[in-house]
Amino acid sequence: MNVNAVLFDVDNTFYPYPPCNEAGKGAARGAARDLGYDFDRESFEAFYQEGRRAVKREIPGTAASHERYLYFKRALEHRVGRPKPADALALGEAYWDAYVDEMELYAGVERTLEVLRDDGIDIGVLTNLTTRIQLEKLAALGLESHVDLLLTSEETGREKPGSSMFTLALSRLDRRPSEAVMVGDDVEADIAGGNAVGLETVLFDADGETDDEVLGGDRRPDHEIASFAELPEVIL
Repeated sequence: MNVNAVLFDVDNTFYPYPPCNEAGKGAARGAARDLGYDFDRESFEAFYQEGRRAVKREIPGTAASHERYLYFKRALEHRVGRPKPADALALGEAYWDAYVDEMELYAGVERTLEVLRDDGIDIGVLTNLTTRIQLEKLAALGLESHVDLLLTSEETGREKPGSSMFTLALSRLDRRPSEAVMVGDDVEADIAGGNAVGLETVLFDADGETDDEVLGGDRRPDHEIASFAELPEVIL
């Protein structure tokens, strides 16, 4: 392969997402109880999911559809019947502070990026979320010096698998699709999206849990890896 650029997803690709999400919800639940809301784990989960469903229903396919401040804003509006700006802000800040504190790179991420950069390969990051929180994540993970490009769906107005996420990244890096590889954990967003614009695709499946039944057609990656240490062997 003649690879001059590798594009990476962030969430559940550079680090495991589930423990961070759980830590965030636990901290937000604690903040809610401190504010006088009577939540146990089960009732808080129902509250959180109610806000999440409302946001996903109202603004699907946007960067903001992932924003926890919006989830809590909508959930509180439904619970008390009016806006509670200070409470929504407190829950959102508690969530993201705990989430970021919980983040830990998958084994081999930093070393793999160093190997690629040493080989003259550009590193791009393509992520479906608002810019501020993704900046905070990359800074907290210590990856700033390894990344040549960060592109969020907030900037493009379209989310992966939309082609603009990939084509704009390639344009900014001055690379052709035939020179680039997309690496991510999401079969639809990363693999189908990358395949659609002619990128070589690599599915990162740390737990080996991706069902083969979902990997047909345009969702079929060119390669599958379970650890970052495998990536240079695949593309170099």
